[in-house]
Amino acid sequence: MSVVTNTTTIGAIEAPSRRNTELALLGFAVAIPVFAYLNVGLAIDGKVPAGMLGYGLGLTLLAGVAHLVVRKWAPYSDPLLLPLAILLNGLGLVLIWRLDQSPRLIQLAKLQYGAFSPSAPNQMMYSAIGIAMFVGVLLILKDHRVLQRYTYISMAAALVLLLLPLVPGLGTDSFGAKIWIRIGGFSIQPGEFAKLVLAVFFSGYLMVKRDALALASRRFMGLYLPRGRDLGPILTIWAVSLLILVFENDLGTSLLFFGMFVIMLYVATERTSWIVMGLLMAIAGAVVVGSTASHVQSRVAAWLDPFECLKTAPPGTNMAYACDQMTQVLMSFGSGGILGTGLGQGNSDLIKFAANSDFIFATVGEELGLTGVMVFLLLYGLIIERGIRTALAARDPFGKLLAMGLSGAFALQIFVVAGGVMGLIPLTGMTMPFLAYGGSSVIANWALIGILIRISDTARRPAPSPAPNPDAEMTQVVRP
Repeated sequence: MSVVTNTTTIGAIEAPSRRNTELALLGFAVAIPVFAYLNVGLAIDGKVPAGMLGYGLGLTLLAGVAHLVVRKWAPYSDPLLLPLAILLNGLGLVLIWRLDQSPRLIQLAKLQYGAFSPSAPNQMMYSAIGIAMFVGVLLILKDHRVLQRYTYISMAAALVLLLLPLVPGLGTDSFGAKIWIRIGGFSIQPGEFAKLVLAVFFSGYLMVKRDALALASRRFMGLYLPRGRDLGPILTIWAVSLLILVFENDLGTSLLFFGMFVIMLYVATERTSWIVMGLLMAIAGAVVVGSTASHVQSRVAAWLDPFECLKTAPPGTNMAYACDQMTQVLMSFGSGGILGTGLGQGNSDLIKFAANSDFIFATVGEELGLTGVMVFLLLYGLIIERGIRTALAARDPFGKLLAMGLSGAFALQIFVVAGGVMGLIPLTGMTMPFLAYGGSSVIANWALIGILIRISDTARRPAPSPAPNPDAEMTQVVRP
């Protein structure tokens, strides 16, 4: 007796898109900031704030548009990135609105500028533009590997963006740092967008040169040193970062610029020597610039002992201003304790200038306490973790390096801002992503989230099932 069977190829199993999970998380990401908005209003005025409905509808609309675009054009992307970004952006709007209600800051603005203009409506507009940028990235960038074609164009574009603040008549000096350009009535910080373009350049360059950079010609004090001609890229990046710091007094962008390149070098080559060399060069550059640039010296003095610095600094100088800010920041964190004073019930407005931008994390520390600080750091850590997971899941080396570079840049920015505000390192002048007031920052970081979502969609998208073979092999099984 014989039985004839027909064997066929089984197609790939369809992977879940997780879009319903994302939608459920977005509900929490919108509800939490709306509840926080209500909490601030009740704490300040004892009644429901008048703008609560408009704020809730606006945030819901932005989250809904972003979700629909992801569901349609990136259905297999990571389900956590968008809700985390919406939650941070929404809470940032609440904190900025809370500082807008401060009588002290209102009076200060009237004395300095003649009128007070609330920042929260502008930040809502910037957030809408950021979501539009996010949508544009997903609609235009169908495949992240296309960016590899523009490796050297990206380098040129990044250099132009970094040097724009030095152009006479275009760049503006703000508190000693030349990091802004003014076009019409708007101020733009080109360095926020330069980090995205630089990540594209580094990814394309290192993908081609990683084998050469991984070679070691000699061993010195336990480190494998690369060949002299392969040191060129890191020396160039080091020199450019120093030039930015010297001419623009921009410590934050210099650290971000150099640190991102060293991280991507290590990921591409797996050579610990690059990390050690990068740290040594960063320390050497910081010592040189710190001993020559007065702007950096003021921040270092405010970091070492702000209370003593405040006593000895000449009144009206940048050093006195920096030391006064740092003392108020440290007292804000100290007043918060473990659980904080409560939203709307702190005195972080005593920081005065830049309370809603560079130092907004101090408001978190005072009104939400150590618990709130850890929650925010955990939210940022989750974004970084999902970015690294995306890099590990990417199927192409360019995508791996790009996702890792963007995640590394995001992590470095969190570290230098939080570390500077809490006194771990000197202040850098950078802003907390999604949380601080500023259009350039929120728009650039929404573009960063868009690129990560595009890479994760490509990485998680299931391979197409092979078509059935009509001429499948016929196997004859013979039974005795």
